[in-house]
Amino acid sequence: MSQAKLQSIEPVLQSKDVSKTVAFYVEKLGFKLHGYDNPDEPRYAVFSRDGIVLHAQWHDPSHWEDDKVDRPMLRFVVPEIEMLFEEFAGKRVFHAQTALRETSWGTKEFAFFDPDLNGLTFYKDL
Repeated sequence: MSQAKLQSIEPVLQSKDVSKTVAFYVEKLGFKLHGYDNPDEPRYAVFSRDGIVLHAQWHDPSHWEDDKVDRPMLRFVVPEIEMLFEEFAGKRVFHAQTALRETSWGTKEFAFFDPDLNGLTFYKDL
């Protein structure tokens, strides 16, 4: 019996302010905006870079206060990891612990958070 093939995944990131989330991904991380549900007061947006598609959806900021909203951690495979690290280094997106490092599980990677504390890890296998 054959199975249906999964082709890709498009995560929906929770956002306190969709406009600010999109600005971060477009201006800082080089993504391209595909569109908003409402450009004047967006609650939903789609953006991509190099075939990676992400969505942002508004969630009331009060959800963060009670820890009702779990923060995801996304891992992006990047063959040119050093080049991407250098690209992002000048964009003021790193936190104090961000470093390009080799891991004991056989990757070279770096990580930081977006404005809504969604975790972003970029890596290549060694």
